[in-house]
Amino acid sequence: MDYVIIVAGGKGLRMGGEVPKQFLPIAGKPVLMRTMERFREYSDACRPATDPLQIILVLPKAQQDYWRQLCQEHRFSLEYQLADGGVTRFHSVQSGLRLIPDDETGVVGVHDGVRPFVSVDTIARLYDAARRERAVIPCLPMTDSLRRRGEDGMWHSAVREDYRTAQTPQVFDIKLLKEANRQPYDESFTDDASVVAAIGHEPAMIEGNRENIKITTPMDMLIAEALVK
Repeated sequence: MDYVIIVAGGKGLRMGGEVPKQFLPIAGKPVLMRTMERFREYSDACRPATDPLQIILVLPKAQQDYWRQLCQEHRFSLEYQLADGGVTRFHSVQSGLRLIPDDETGVVGVHDGVRPFVSVDTIARLYDAARRERAVIPCLPMTDSLRRRGEDGMWHSAVREDYRTAQTPQVFDIKLLKEANRQPYDESFTDDASVVAAIGHEPAMIEGNRENIKITTPMDMLIAEALVK
């Protein structure tokens, strides 16, 4: 059985408002609902009806009542399991993983709740690749010129061909991700790929899709509205 853990713990500080960014509406529908629906679209289009993708949503306890209220208002009836968010993303993913039996075989994706535009094709390619590679992440080549700070404190040109931007969902063999998340938390864990790499398994990379933006600023909301239209 395969899973996706959707982590939605943002407070929306960069949005400048009180409503967490995952609950903000895009063309009338909250960001998080659009994100969850994209994985249901993948499941319906690419998986047998007898083996649907299992969705686990991780939300801070303080936000869960508001989320339930939104679900009632929007008649949102998609099936999922709910886990409590943790202090960090690492601990939130741990919370989601606890809902997956330790003897479960298959793969599990971890996705940002504020990335509603990952394509069904990207999701399908990631899940297929994870069965072969055990760990895979979607990446895109850099398009901007880069500068890096050297040991001399000066800024120097960097070769952008040597860098990639990482997206989500990042997809892993279930047992591998559970093993990686049993290690102590470290501040170097910037995403789930870094957690898995810390136990010696460097994830493979495949091409993501450019529309798969992470909504964190008001400008991102404007782009999101355009993408929906």
